[in-house]
Amino acid sequence: MIFKLEEPILELEAMKKYPKELYALGREELLNRTKISIVGTRRPSLYTQHATRELAQSLSKRGICLVSGAAMGVDAIVHSGAGCDNTIAVVANGLDIRYPSVNRHLIEKIEQEGLLLSQFPQGTKAAPWSFVVRNELVVALGEVLIVTQADDNSGSMRSVEYALKMGKEIYVLPHRLGESSGTNRLLQEGLAKPIYDIETFSDMYGVIPNSDNIKRDEFFYFCQTSPTLDDAVAKYKERVYEAELEGLIQINNGLIRLN
Repeated sequence: MIFKLEEPILELEAMKKYPKELYALGREELLNRTKISIVGTRRPSLYTQHATRELAQSLSKRGICLVSGAAMGVDAIVHSGAGCDNTIAVVANGLDIRYPSVNRHLIEKIEQEGLLLSQFPQGTKAAPWSFVVRNELVVALGEVLIVTQADDNSGSMRSVEYALKMGKEIYVLPHRLGESSGTNRLLQEGLAKPIYDIETFSDMYGVIPNSDNIKRDEFFYFCQTSPTLDDAVAKYKERVYEAELEGLIQINNGLIRLN
């Protein structure tokens, strides 16, 4: 069922203007997780397809929720790679419309397992201006922005403009000369950082648990943010010490990390 989000979302304070209305469909609790936004071209190369999926999977294993725009190409790979239960799709139309139709089944699965967001009421069809609005929301939700492939003057580069205004770090995949001219220019101008190793990059945001017995619940995602012991006990009480005895977490210098 489509509902309006009533509670303010801290990340959206970075937008030029906080959304007057924000409609949702799915699991609102995903907004509480650490989030990273990934965008890119609708026509990714085979290299970009592979690297984008690997990146989404790697971050998702560490409890990071992936945000993208539900479009063809890179966006769809991000959502499917992260897993529909660990992704937020921001759309440029009303939530009663499944657009683009080629991603209909993916969008429907995100509705059921993840979270769909829109600034537009039911019945609103996607238009060039609504994609621009959508892009700002995608960027605002993420802790950082990753652009896996983009040419100059593309919609993804408009997302980069938003990220720069919001003071967010921008990461890109390295590409050969003559490919992905937009991201290569960002590297040349020192506006973005390259991701040379996906696992090393992902390790900045969490760890893959040593045990498959760890339940992927809100406690798991909370611990991936390296909370203080005091904050963890205040939120989860005795479960923190039970997890330590089970060897699921470690407490070092007052901070919690998953094993």
